[in-house]
Amino acid sequence: MRLRRLSLTAVAAVAGLTLAACGGGGSGDAAAPPVAEDTTFEAGTTMARLAEAGSINIGTKFDQPLFGLQGLSGEPEGFDVEIAKIIAGGLGIEPENINWTETPSATREEVIQQGRVDMVVATYTINDARKERISFAGPYYEAGQTLMVRSDNTTVTGPESLRESGARVCSVSGSTPSQNILEYIDPAQLTLFDTYSLCADALRTNQVDVVTTDNVILLGFVNDSDGAFKLVGEPFTGEPYGIGITKGDVAFCEFINTTLREAAESGAYAEAWESTAGQVAEETPKLPELDPCS
Repeated sequence: MRLRRLSLTAVAAVAGLTLAACGGGGSGDAAAPPVAEDTTFEAGTTMARLAEAGSINIGTKFDQPLFGLQGLSGEPEGFDVEIAKIIAGGLGIEPENINWTETPSATREEVIQQGRVDMVVATYTINDARKERISFAGPYYEAGQTLMVRSDNTTVTGPESLRESGARVCSVSGSTPSQNILEYIDPAQLTLFDTYSLCADALRTNQVDVVTTDNVILLGFVNDSDGAFKLVGEPFTGEPYGIGITKGDVAFCEFINTTLREAAESGAYAEAWESTAGQVAEETPKLPELDPCS
C-alpha cells in the first residue's frame, strides 16, 4: 500500500487530521547513493583519513520515524541516514562500511568531542551554544517546532494555550525544543526523557498531554499512531538541521557542503527525501542556503 502524502503545513495546521498509512515509518526503496571512485584528498585531512580507512563512524538517532529509526534489519533508516550515506559516498565509502552509533540529543556534542564518531546527522539544530563545542556543516533541512497531542484533545491549540491549560509537556533532554518551550510553560509542567519515543509512550498512556519537538519528527509519530495522535497549531520556531563535526575542521565542513550541493543538483537529495520522509510529507524541500564554514 502506498502511504498517503500530505504537506507538513497542512498536517500542523489542521486539528484532528489523521494520517492513513501502512508500514512502520522506515525508508522506502531508496536508490543507493553514488559512491565516488578513485578519490584523492589532501594528506592530513579528515577526508583523506576516512577514505584510506574505507569506513566511517556516524552518529544518528534510532527512535525517530522518517529521519532516524532502527529498522527490522537492525540498521537505521530515514532521511538523516540517507544524507549521511550521501556524505560517505562522496568519500568513496560504501553504505555497508558505515558504523552507526545511536546518538540521543543529550550526547551529540559529547560523542563528537570524544572522537567516537566522525560526524553526527541526527535532527541536529544549528545554534550558537552548540557551536562553542563543535562545528556544523549545512544546514541540509529546515524544520519547525510544533506540538503533538492525543486525537481527542481539544484544549491545546498551540503553544499559547499551554500555561493556562496546565498541560503536561514532554520533550527530550539536551534538545533545542526543550529550551524553547519554557517560554510558554512553567518548568513544573515539563517532563524530559532521553528519547522522543518515551515521550510518545507517555502521551499514549496519559502521563503527559503534549509532546513537543520539530514538526517532521512528530509527523513520523503521528503517522505510526493509528490515529491516536495529531499535530496542533503552526510551527513556532525555525530549526536548521546541520551535520555536527569536530570543532574547527573547516576542510571537512567545506567537503560536506560541496557534497550536499552536488546531491541537490544531481537529484540524490530529493531521492533521499522522497524515499523516507517524503512517503508522508508531500512537499520535497530544496536544500537550504549553506552556512559558511568556520
